[in-house]
Amino acid sequence: MIKRIIQKQVEESLTTFPVVGILGPRQVGKTTLAKEIQKKISSSFYLDLELPSDYNKLVEPELFLSEQKDKLIIIDEIQQKPELFSVIRALVDQDRKNGRFLILGSSSPNLLKQSAESLAGRIIFHNLPTFLITELGENKKIIDRLWLRGGFPDSFLAKKEETSIDWRESFIKTYLERDIPNFGIKIPSIQLRRFWMMLAHTHGSLWNASKIAVSLGVSSPTAKNYLDILEETFIVRQLLPFYPNVKKRIVKSPKVYLRDSGLLHSLFNIGSKEELLGHPVAGHSWEGFVIEQIINMITKKHTSYFYRTSAGAEVDLLVVKGDRPVLCIEVKLSLSPLPTQGFFNAMDDLNCKEGIIVYPGDDTYSIKHNVKVIPIVKLSGYL
Repeated sequence: MIKRIIQKQVEESLTTFPVVGILGPRQVGKTTLAKEIQKKISSSFYLDLELPSDYNKLVEPELFLSEQKDKLIIIDEIQQKPELFSVIRALVDQDRKNGRFLILGSSSPNLLKQSAESLAGRIIFHNLPTFLITELGENKKIIDRLWLRGGFPDSFLAKKEETSIDWRESFIKTYLERDIPNFGIKIPSIQLRRFWMMLAHTHGSLWNASKIAVSLGVSSPTAKNYLDILEETFIVRQLLPFYPNVKKRIVKSPKVYLRDSGLLHSLFNIGSKEELLGHPVAGHSWEGFVIEQIINMITKKHTSYFYRTSAGAEVDLLVVKGDRPVLCIEVKLSLSPLPTQGFFNAMDDLNCKEGIIVYPGDDTYSIKHNVKVIPIVKLSGYL
């Protein structure tokens, strides 16, 4: 069992909120995490709504859940029965005590928004990402494996490379053919896979709706809708540009990344580190991998953006606290990384006092008084 960082956060939330939600893609470990938490609770009840036997227990949900009122009720895959939200609200309002419900879902707050509106003020959501470096141990072999295979537990922990590859292929197929229809989204799986492949080829690049739309034979709004669906189901991340109060021509389109590097590599049929390093996607893949790790490491008090101007000032990842840039980050797949002048220009534009260059090497050193080169193995100590 690999202990997940958010476990402590979820346990603390159960002491301060009546309802706590854990969201994340399928197979990311939500059920395993919930059962680890359940072991520490003296009285609890678990329901998996993908099991007909458990689903049928909620034919009369108010009656059944009322009978379990003195227990922590864990409801897995709650998006299968969204009408439960109004029942949970009524039960919480009748007896508002903390730690009554722990709900797990495979879609984001945006997809659950309409159902969850009734729980406003009663619920807090936590997103469970794929495995993080800080959960696995920060050494180069583990990081190489995590980058190549991605962070889904069954992919990362597979005993053989072939098993990991097969698992990821199965995940993609199941996601397209079963999960998306189960979310009520009616898009042909072939169409969505083509779109997914296009995103893989533009991984780490600016979103160009019109170009993608022409290639797919759909409208720009339809292409954007596809992108939002993949983001809301935790497959894609749209990294937004930062708009500081400076007189610069700022790039306004988001950058798009596939969140799991292993899925990206599967789409390109990359099965080994040697194949990966020889592939044109390697640099963008490393950039997306590092950025995803950092975004999931920083605290909720911080937000993440990128920054780019038409004059060439650019930062791969900008960490902001409130509206103040606090850390400029450049990602390099090189053992002798050198930031461009555009990086330093961006730091000046943003009045950002600290910068780091993340790379796959071993040594930490300064290249300016306020800019350091940091090995990824030591990344968490600087965030």
